[in-house]
Amino acid sequence: MHPLLELEYYPIIYTSQISEFVEKINTNKTHWGNPFFMDVYSHVNLDELRKICNPILEYPPENLIVLGTGGSIQTMMALEGLAKCSFIPVTSSRPRELSTILQLCDPEGSLVIPISRGGKTLDVNSTIELFSSYPMLGLSSQGPMFDYLTKKKIPILPVPDLSGRFAASISNVALVPAYIAEIDIDEFLRELDKSYGVYKNLENVNENIALQFAAHLYVQYQNGVRNCFIMPYSSYLDGAAGLFVQEISESSGKEQKGMMGTKQEAPLCQHSVLELLLGGSKGHTLPFLWKTLSEPENIDIHSPLFGLNKQTALDVINHQADATFQALLAQQVPSAMLSLENFSVSSVAHLIAFIQSTIYYFCLLLDVNWEDNPLVNTGKQICNTAIQSSLSQKQRKNQRKDTAAKQFSDTMT
Repeated sequence: MHPLLELEYYPIIYTSQISEFVEKINTNKTHWGNPFFMDVYSHVNLDELRKICNPILEYPPENLIVLGTGGSIQTMMALEGLAKCSFIPVTSSRPRELSTILQLCDPEGSLVIPISRGGKTLDVNSTIELFSSYPMLGLSSQGPMFDYLTKKKIPILPVPDLSGRFAASISNVALVPAYIAEIDIDEFLRELDKSYGVYKNLENVNENIALQFAAHLYVQYQNGVRNCFIMPYSSYLDGAAGLFVQEISESSGKEQKGMMGTKQEAPLCQHSVLELLLGGSKGHTLPFLWKTLSEPENIDIHSPLFGLNKQTALDVINHQADATFQALLAQQVPSAMLSLENFSVSSVAHLIAFIQSTIYYFCLLLDVNWEDNPLVNTGKQICNTAIQSSLSQKQRKNQRKDTAAKQFSDTMT
């Protein structure tokens, strides 16, 4: 694989076994849609994007406030460390965050980008009016939010009718805010395309680390593992870790199958969950450590009293990552580590391609539809009904009690 990305996992799966999995993938892929996300240039009009965005960049915003949630914002959160401006995600109407943003970000010097394909996302629609006095650029194609933007005569770029968590990296959803943040989207798409050229090839197992890791996930799933726990040792990787969590959970979790993705920043997680992973019950979680070998910023550390001689802050972090990985293996905990050579447009593109290809192949091994999410709207519908009906807190609690009594009648006393 590309030298920007290195995968290490144990126990190793041999090529002969992966070849058997490839046969299963080739059979099951006919059951579901084609991986549109590997077709990098077909879902965005870059000329139209530049036509709308270039006038904005004549006076680049200091604050880029993006209203979106889930697939609408997670890919941009993976890219945020490359932004030349202050990138501020608004993923819901949590009052503390909203209050802080409204206090610190004046309309002058800010740009707001609300994102919702169908225009019905409550998390976006509940916050958009708060920013009505701010310059705005919308990403939507239909629904109440689209109507709101149209009525306000706010420029709108379309969002394709595709699975959002997979489509963002190759569509306006992530490319527009990335372009406004002065991230080189041409290099990003070029490197994304290069990576998919490798990951499409199911014959060269040694190069295709996405296929390898999908096979590793599947073997562990067969052994009873139901959680892949991401441990990002760099804050630059937090957003991409969130993308992995969403994609594996939402894509594989259906038909009573699937694996959950979880994460907590490292090395903090060493002090909260590592004891369980090392000494507690086994067979439920696959630890997946992520680290960078170099970063845009680093700090020299020289503290002889603590045995730190001519180290850097990143050196200390990576020593902790390597030691934790070895400790897990010593306790016979199947584990994996992903290392990025650096944090750059190219490395993030390769990381996103790795994530999406891995989840795609893992879902094919499970034989589930990798791109849909049929039950996600259940909670949204309940919430919208409660709001429209002006149900009180007590009424909502009574509804939950009634639902639980029906669904758990055999176990509740």
